[in-house]
Amino acid sequence: MASPATGDSDQVLVEANGSTRTLVLNRPKQLNALSSAMVTGLLKCFTSYEEENTVKLLIVKGKGRAFCAGGDVAEVAQSINNDTWKYGADFFHTEFLLNYIIATYSKPQVSLLTGIVMGGGAGVSIHGRFRVATGNTVFAMPETALGLFPDIGASYFLSRLPGFYGEYVGLTGARLDGAEMLACGLATHFVPLNRMPLLEESLKKVDTSDPFAICGIIDQFSQQPSVKGSSAMNRMEIINRCFSKRTVEEIISALEQEAPSVADKLVTAAIQSLRKASPTSLKISLASVSVKHFQNIILIREGRLQTVGECLRREYRMVCHVMRGDFSRDFFEGCRAILVDKDRNPKWMPRTLDQVHDGVVAKYFSKVDDPQWEDLNLPTRSSHGRRIVPKL
Repeated sequence: MASPATGDSDQVLVEANGSTRTLVLNRPKQLNALSSAMVTGLLKCFTSYEEENTVKLLIVKGKGRAFCAGGDVAEVAQSINNDTWKYGADFFHTEFLLNYIIATYSKPQVSLLTGIVMGGGAGVSIHGRFRVATGNTVFAMPETALGLFPDIGASYFLSRLPGFYGEYVGLTGARLDGAEMLACGLATHFVPLNRMPLLEESLKKVDTSDPFAICGIIDQFSQQPSVKGSSAMNRMEIINRCFSKRTVEEIISALEQEAPSVADKLVTAAIQSLRKASPTSLKISLASVSVKHFQNIILIREGRLQTVGECLRREYRMVCHVMRGDFSRDFFEGCRAILVDKDRNPKWMPRTLDQVHDGVVAKYFSKVDDPQWEDLNLPTRSSHGRRIVPKL
């Protein structure tokens, strides 16, 4: 019998079965988009269950046709417009703390990734030990189309994908299926959709926190699917050649040079996605996920050199600047065009990549100029005298 995770909200439900706790994301009409109440409820659950000796395994799943379609950024944008940017800062502070607790959790977590897994949904799953994709899984990080950037520690896990696949996924918002998630490492297992209920029932009977035992149970239901012939995983030579470039402009130019000689929808779709995305979002996203290439900036590429905690601290600085609209209001325009008015015609400012200068990009990585603002303070994590390290 499921019960609310907290007394004031039923948006996260908890099912108790022996030593297993199943956390159910329960906003099916909103595709389980993470509200402030959900993030707070999940954080309370993860924190309390880590201390309870009787709880040995956590399962996370979504109700309905989505695991989680991301954070409820429309709610965040509306609250900022009605009140103050600090509402957004508080939301992301709690969410990033939750991401960090999951990434360094001392007990195994199994995320059952049925349906849509995007943005914040990746944050509450990809950092966990076991990520089980299936036949209807759809994964994406679509933030650049919203005037945001891949956050929730994405600069940590995207930068650790094969080659420059993380740059491709993070910049274009490309959608991956379950087989592709497994092939690139975002998923640890693939279980056919009709066997997912059987896996869940088996996991609810376990009485151990031994990750090898848990892995053995999942293995009994797993398959090794082949990726489709059209998959980007079969185009890694092109992806590495293009997305290894130093700037977004050079990436687009490389893709355009490939287009005439490669009759490939992937190249055309990538160019179109990059052309439609926020120029500011593209530039700060590439810097965050990449290796150092100018000054001291490193989002997807900076993430290659950093711990998950360092990535989240840097992303928190970035998201606070975005919430304040310090250098661009693209986040609010993207929410308007994509999520509110749904005309899908955002008016980005600046309009072009060449108008987004390196000096402005660098400012997103700086501290916020507000006496009441503080950097993201993450706790030191340890278990039985052992410092906990991320599992990715």
